[in-house]
Amino acid sequence: MGTVWKRTVTVLTLSVTAVIGTSFVAHADTEAEHVAQDFEHKLTGKHAYELPDRLARFVHSSDRDFAYPEDGVKGIYVTGNSAGGERFNTLVNMLNDTELNSMVIDIKEDNGHLTYRPDEDSPFYDIAKNYISDPEEMFNVLEENDIYPIARIVVFKDTVLAEERPELSFQENGKVWKNRRGEAFVNPFLEEVWEYNVDIAEEAAKMGFQEIQFDYVRFPEGFENRDEDLEYETGNYEGGDGDNIHRRVTAVNDFVAYANEELSAYDVDVSVDIFGYAATVEYAPGIGQSFLGISDNVDVISSMIYPSHWTSYFGIDKPDLYPYEMSKEYAKVENELLSELEDGPTSRPWIQDFTASYLPDGDWQPYGKEQVEDQIRGLKEEGITEFLLWDAGNNYTQGVNYSP
Repeated sequence: MGTVWKRTVTVLTLSVTAVIGTSFVAHADTEAEHVAQDFEHKLTGKHAYELPDRLARFVHSSDRDFAYPEDGVKGIYVTGNSAGGERFNTLVNMLNDTELNSMVIDIKEDNGHLTYRPDEDSPFYDIAKNYISDPEEMFNVLEENDIYPIARIVVFKDTVLAEERPELSFQENGKVWKNRRGEAFVNPFLEEVWEYNVDIAEEAAKMGFQEIQFDYVRFPEGFENRDEDLEYETGNYEGGDGDNIHRRVTAVNDFVAYANEELSAYDVDVSVDIFGYAATVEYAPGIGQSFLGISDNVDVISSMIYPSHWTSYFGIDKPDLYPYEMSKEYAKVENELLSELEDGPTSRPWIQDFTASYLPDGDWQPYGKEQVEDQIRGLKEEGITEFLLWDAGNNYTQGVNYSP
């Protein structure tokens, strides 16, 4: 990446000052037009920010023609390798043969690489992999088959950026800290990291994606047990009111509000993936996720409610064995929470289409047609009709009735 990300930035509210047809133009030709607006976050943020020079830009709208699915999004996760390889046609055929209608496609994947090659003068060229060798052709196929495209961008889990810019990460004894899986995170307190990810999101919007889905919008798991030991900056969150937990929650909420505001110029929806259990607590103390705080700043909230990922919850001792009950009970909790918001997001949970054989014997079962339909039915009975299927290898169950 070289010297691309050496500048520091300040978060702000976008001021839209002109309307031309259905597009907006953000003007910043004079110093007077760099006037900051107070940005009151919808939940806990209380910062006022100055308008940085980077907002001197034209608002972009893709010329791709995609309509939001009439029956709501019913989608699958697609890796960059799948989107750029032979499996892509298989997945397209699967969607054409079923009620499924959308793809969530990796654009910035779990290590921090882009999954396609931008132009050589792009600041992201050096972090890119050529998994999707012809994005234009991919979009042609999506458009021809009425498949709604959603870009997945992994935010704060980013080994590539952490190793290139250690000062943007968490360090231990002068080295980038990594979890037991060898993954590094970058620092949600730092607004330069926010800008880095939102700039990638803007490029995805220009490509034609209709929605930007942010994943790993959080601190590392268990951070509450190491926040006093690791070395890292807290940026504008140094000192002030609240303890470390509340500062983490505020930083995550602020990033989501900032991203939503920045991307409002691109006519795309913004969604965030969130742990399912975050809806059952006031906030997740280590990772900094507040279900209501995030939900209040997005168009779509996608809780990861895979039965295999729960411990004993809702009175269910072995959740993986009860996909219908787990989905239904979760939906009740989420519906009650979202009713507290005046203009809440669409609920579109991630559901399980994989077998969690890593669980102890007796705690898991093979997942197939029945188990997938059970999850959909449990959600549907509580009024949630949108969903996304997750299988890391994109090997999805055949013969499923997606409208049980």
